[in-house]
Amino acid sequence: MSAVAADVRNSAARLATALRAVGNVQLIVAMALLPSIGFALWDGDGSAEYFVETFLLMLSLGGLLIVVTRGQRAELRLRDGFLVTSAVWLIAASLTPLPLMFGPPHLSYVDAVFEVVSGLTTTGATAIVGIDELPRSVKFYRQSLHFLGGMGIVVLAVAILPTLRVGGAQLTKGETSGPNKDSKLTPRIQQTAAALWLIYCGLNALCALAYWLGGMDWFDAITHAFATIATGGFGNYDASFAAFDSLLLESIAVVFMMLGATNFALHFLAWGRGSIAVYGQDPEFRAFLAIIASCCLLAALGAWSSEVFPSFLESLRHASFHVVSMYTSTGFTTTGFANWPGFAPAFIMLITFLGGCAGSTCGGLKAIRVLITAKLAWRELMRVIHPRGQFVIKIGDQVVGEGIVVAIAGFITVYIAGYIVLSLAVTATGVDAVTAFSIIASCMNNVGPALGEAATTVQPLNDGAVWLCSFAMLLGRLEVFTLLVLLTPAFWRD
Repeated sequence: MSAVAADVRNSAARLATALRAVGNVQLIVAMALLPSIGFALWDGDGSAEYFVETFLLMLSLGGLLIVVTRGQRAELRLRDGFLVTSAVWLIAASLTPLPLMFGPPHLSYVDAVFEVVSGLTTTGATAIVGIDELPRSVKFYRQSLHFLGGMGIVVLAVAILPTLRVGGAQLTKGETSGPNKDSKLTPRIQQTAAALWLIYCGLNALCALAYWLGGMDWFDAITHAFATIATGGFGNYDASFAAFDSLLLESIAVVFMMLGATNFALHFLAWGRGSIAVYGQDPEFRAFLAIIASCCLLAALGAWSSEVFPSFLESLRHASFHVVSMYTSTGFTTTGFANWPGFAPAFIMLITFLGGCAGSTCGGLKAIRVLITAKLAWRELMRVIHPRGQFVIKIGDQVVGEGIVVAIAGFITVYIAGYIVLSLAVTATGVDAVTAFSIIASCMNNVGPALGEAATTVQPLNDGAVWLCSFAMLLGRLEVFTLLVLLTPAFWRD
């Protein structure tokens, strides 16, 4: 009986610790509302009360969870980390839509949930028509969701809250991207989280400065920096990046979108060593650049041959911007590639599955998984030719263990299966196939733009389809297993 009682006490302590972690993170999410409250009061746009009410609601919820669990402390397990991460995202997605419902743009609950999930997952798809007319408080709120979700809400909490030192590594595993979630930049997980957020904030500041020097006003520069480094894609205008019509600003965006889609561990090493040589030494980054360069050239040739633009240079300009934007899962647009003739629209949508580097802010499968999968396919081909041959998969000088290869193959299988099931589910709601398959690709890969009726906004879609899209965004942002594992009976067994 004593052993059973000890297990019960330990489970209760872990549950209390997990709930306290959720409460702490809710306090951080609530703090993100303060700048919008300030803008609303300064501009007198009438939306301050809705932001304040949501702020107080989230503050109360977070405070209540912290108070009722005080005095309880236990080491969190991996299962607890997945549960906390999922709970944080689901609660945030439930409460943060409130200002967009009761104030401008007065969305329905389903559309408001879609909008904030799109912001927090850095997808950038929108349910709003008439972004230009929105008050600054709402525009800043949308962009700040990108900033908060880019590096990860839970990672931020672990970085700044001493109370989350216990089990911090388990908390971040559900939110970080890539096949190797156990790697650390520093001995302590809190120091690693803080280092990542410091680099992230530094890149945001540099991007905002570059945009401002390139011609944006300070408000657009800051808010678009949030969307660029987080590879989000929200903008302050319905025309997205076309509103600026500037080659200089587009070039700045391309550079910083690629920096956001680069493994932040490389940024950390480059900063620590004072050398950019580490980028060239990384096989994933080299593959990332090679894929982007190839795709830009192919898309430019496609646009030029279809006479979308009068010259090859102009085709290269717009094709390169859209390829980088979509490949990095940012989703900024200029000319609206969805209406280009030829293969370019489908090609650009397909490359969104590839994604940038692991450990970055972008969505998709990630370059390292694509690289290992390609080497796996080549190995199996060689085994057909040489049945008795011994072949290993290497990335650079490192041999990839069979466990990692199997895990990646499993991940990609589940990812593609999830994509197919959700796409078919959207078509079952009455949406045409082109729109359904492209919008789920956009949402799962956290990109934003799509083809068909949802090319610019999800307003034409029915509520059932929009709910499925919101789930697809969360599924992609949390890399599938973090959410799906909650649906398995084995997860809930002690």
